Amino acid sequence: MTRAPWRGNAHGLGHGDPGGRFVSLLLSGIVLALSLLAPALDGSQVIKDDLGRPFPLPPATPERIVSMAPNITEILFALGLGGRVVGVTRFCDWPPEARALPKIGGLVDPNAEVVRSLDPDLVIAFRGNPLRLVDRIGKLGLPVFVLDIGEGLNALFPLIERMGRVTRTEIRAAELIAGLRSRVEAVDAEVRGALSRPEVFAILYGQGLWTCGGESYLDDLIARAGGTNVASSLPKKWALYKRERIIKDDPDVVFILARSAADFALGRDRLARMPGMDGVKAVKTGRIYELDENAASRFGPRLVDVLVRMATLLHPERFRGQT
Repeated sequence: MTRAPWRGNAHGLGHGDPGGRFVSLLLSGIVLALSLLAPALDGSQVIKDDLGRPFPLPPATPERIVSMAPNITEILFALGLGGRVVGVTRFCDWPPEARALPKIGGLVDPNAEVVRSLDPDLVIAFRGNPLRLVDRIGKLGLPVFVLDIGEGLNALFPLIERMGRVTRTEIRAAELIAGLRSRVEAVDAEVRGALSRPEVFAILYGQGLWTCGGESYLDDLIARAGGTNVASSLPKKWALYKRERIIKDDPDVVFILARSAADFALGRDRLARMPGMDGVKAVKTGRIYELDENAASRFGPRLVDVLVRMATLLHPERFRGQT
């Protein structure tokens, strides 16, 4: 490489002077930085999915992506990749645009041949997809990246970060995470000043007295929103609860996870009419509230919406005007 362009310029950065050495060091630093970045740019960098399987990162954002779970579809759209999603499950209905996309089957019965026919350059699987079917899709020569669910809200952020890496949308993922974190931290700050932690019972509409136990991420959401889940002692994600136990627990607030306002009204009235429930504080005070089951049941960005709604309902004095 010739040094002529750097000799005796107007800034005194001629060969052999301290300025010249500075430029040489600067150029060396740039070359080193590019060499470190090169593996990520050419796709030779390898990461592991949540099954511990090595996965080579693509050199650029994949053009054709298949999602095997509703929350994965939601995150892909949040990353600005909706136009590159070519296949989803029949349960992928958010955002609404996802409903028109080709269907690969359900969570537990995806059709590997349909997935192959879509000619994807990335398939993202999730917990709930049978491993044997995930393996079959991989054996068809398709790149499959498997992700797992987290036990609490904080696990949402590394999930989005990993999806950003595997889709090469790292910057957008970082922006999405920062926005979600900011909202969560705002809730944390308000809840820290609350004088009480109302006791909460959460029920899934249409499933009897089906509630979330201590291993569910909804248990974590209730705690982050400034409440106490009366069923948190259950060492399960979800379990049936007895009416007598609800009466004994006497929760201050009941959340009903429902798909529509009509379903919520039916669930609320049915609960209130159960023998002995008229003496429960939540029923007596009318603190029975609706949560969007579609958002609350999926480990995706809308969990933060659910958190904010929970917190505003549990502590209206801390979130005036935000319900």
